Amino acid sequence: MRAARPRLRTVALLVLLGVILVTPAHAHLFEIATSTAAPSADARPDEVDQAVRAAVAAVVRDTAGFTPTLIVLTRALVVGDRLYLRLLVADQEGERAFLDPPGESDLFPDRSPESRL
Repeated sequence: MRAARPRLRTVALLVLLGVILVTPAHAHLFEIATSTAAPSADARPDEVDQAVRAAVAAVVRDTAGFTPTLIVLTRALVVGDRLYLRLLVADQEGERAFLDPPGESDLFPDRSPESRL
């Protein structure tokens, strides 16, 4: 029994080191809605662009705890005097997950095509 203790400690130490050294990748990917004052109906395109860019910059500054590498405007809507925007924001890992989602073969690599229902 005593001879097994050093071996058990060694195995436990190796497992602990493996858990510490192998860190999972963290992907940030979220969709958020925001609003800003709508430009006037006779606003020039550059004024509309400036309003959208200011709203996006505020979202990144105030809510994202990371540096985004992908920002997608998924919807824009004017209601009354407000411009509502829906944005998809992602970091590099989130961008990879969004642009190249895993297929079933990635999720279940040990499954053969014959075993799928």
